[in-house]
Amino acid sequence: MLVLENVISDRGSRYAVSGGACHSETEARAFVSDLKRRKKFAKATHHSWGFLSDAGPLKDDDGESGAGAVILRMLERAELRNHLVVVTRWYGGKQLGGDRFRHVQDCVRTYINEVTREDTR
Repeated sequence: MLVLENVISDRGSRYAVSGGACHSETEARAFVSDLKRRKKFAKATHHSWGFLSDAGPLKDDDGESGAGAVILRMLERAELRNHLVVVTRWYGGKQLGGDRFRHVQDCVRTYINEVTREDTR
C-alpha cells in the first residue's frame, strides 16, 4: 500500500492519494475499508476510487460525482491493471467546481508517477 498525504490543498479542501496491487472487487473494497479505519482518513469527506482489473473496471465516486470515472480513465491510459487507486478529499467548506476534477487527475498522476518510479528502482 502506498499512501501519499497532503498532495493538494485548495480553498480549505485537502487531497491525498493511495493505492496498491489488487486482484478482485473483494480486495478493493477491503483496501478502502482499511484506509477508512486510519484515524486521519476516517475524518475524510470522500474516498473516490477506481480499479482496473482483468475482469473489468470498477469504481466508486463516494459522493464526488464523476471522480471514479476520472480515476479509471487515467488507469487505462497508464495501462495500470490490477491496481486500485483511491483519491481522498477532506472538504474545506467551499465548492471547487470543475477544479475538483483537475485535483483528482493531479492526485492520480502523482500516484502513477510514484509507482512507475518505484518499478524502475
